[in-house]
This record gives sequence, C-alpha cells and structure tokens, in this order.
Amino acid sequence: MRFSFGLIMIAAALLTAAPSQAQTFDPRYPVCMHVYSGANGGGGEWYDCSFTSLPQCQATASGRSAICDLNPYYPVYAPAPHHSRRPPRR
Repeated sequence: MRFSFGLIMIAAALLTAAPSQAQTFDPRYPVCMHVYSGANGGGGEWYDCSFTSLPQCQATASGRSAICDLNPYYPVYAPAPHHSRRPPRR
C-alpha cells in the first residue's frame, strides 16, 4: 500500500512540474529586442536576438511595446582561436 501511494505521488509530482524554457538569447547576435505583449495582446513576452546593432533593433522596436538590450550571452571577449605553428618540413 505504501509503495503504490509513493509511486502515485512521484508520478503526480513529475506530471505537474512546470515545463522548462529553452534559452531565449541567441549568442550569435550582440543585440536583443525584448517584446512585451501585455494581457490584451496575449502570448506574454519574448526575446528576439537577431540584431547586429542597437540602431537596427531600435528601428524595428519603434512603435511597438519593446526595448533593445545588449545580449548578455554574446561573447564580447572571446579568446581568439589558438593556431599551433608547426616547424617547416625538410
């Protein structure tokens, strides 16, 4: 009896867990637009990280309920790829 009650509780906990969200920031682009669509707009809010500059994002956000921010996951100070030098062949 205890085993089946515990099993039911574990199954219920797994089925009622909140769904996880995928990463919303695309690390390939330095600027993101945060779009707000309130209760009347439905659908909530989202990020669009497909902009290469702030002016480009601001032109797209103009007239919308949105703001432009720098992408926190854009690798600004990424180390340069290390190229090993081989000695010349003889």
